[in-house]
Amino acid sequence: MYFEKGPVRIHYEETGSGFPLLLIPGGGLNSTIAGLSTGSPFNPIDEFKAEYHCIASDLRNANGGQSYGPLEIGRPWDAYTDDHLGVMDHLGIDRFLVLGFCIGGPFIWNLLKRAPDRVVAAVLAQPSGSRPEMRDLFYENNMTGWGPELVKQRPEITMEIVDKFLTKMYRSDPDFVFTVTRDFVRHCQTPVLILPDDIPAHPYAVAMEAAMLAPKAEVSIFPWKEPKERIPLAVRQIRSFLRAHRPA
Repeated sequence: MYFEKGPVRIHYEETGSGFPLLLIPGGGLNSTIAGLSTGSPFNPIDEFKAEYHCIASDLRNANGGQSYGPLEIGRPWDAYTDDHLGVMDHLGIDRFLVLGFCIGGPFIWNLLKRAPDRVVAAVLAQPSGSRPEMRDLFYENNMTGWGPELVKQRPEITMEIVDKFLTKMYRSDPDFVFTVTRDFVRHCQTPVLILPDDIPAHPYAVAMEAAMLAPKAEVSIFPWKEPKERIPLAVRQIRSFLRAHRPA
């Protein structure tokens, strides 16, 4: 299914029934619905479709996805948030839960900033964050792993445009979680559950700092992905958290 608004066309899928649960796949700027089953520690659609109305979409301009639109150089993070909220508006959904992997972390913080009354509670699994010693990690990864493929498919987009877009996205405010300040997190009243990771793109220190700052934050065991026998325990905690916060 598709949601269209002006030059933007977003491919999304719905599965299951119940209270709405927005799912944000990992994979950085190549985040696609397929990644929920191929690139995640567990498949959230399989885990939660019996209890929730699961909604997921391909990120705008993800290679391998079916969503496209302009690169909004002046507001990259907000453009993606427009798409997430646009799909929910299109479906007539006002309030929802959200579970996001990887880049879903910064996206969720931006959703909480943009639509605090709509997001009931949020789960951030292996969230992305900025390491002081590797400030350009995301810029460099996307200049080599995302941009060239996009330019091949879209002749109107050049690497110069990609550079400006990624510079605004990852270099103009290269600290913490990219989309919000520590002060925002400190005053955020939305319940959040954080499942930290510890690889270059998903720094443990940033995930834990956010968990310590947010007044209504909970945190999972760590590590929760290894050994693999721990993953069902993490999923149980997510299930309990979602049930505790969804409206009756």
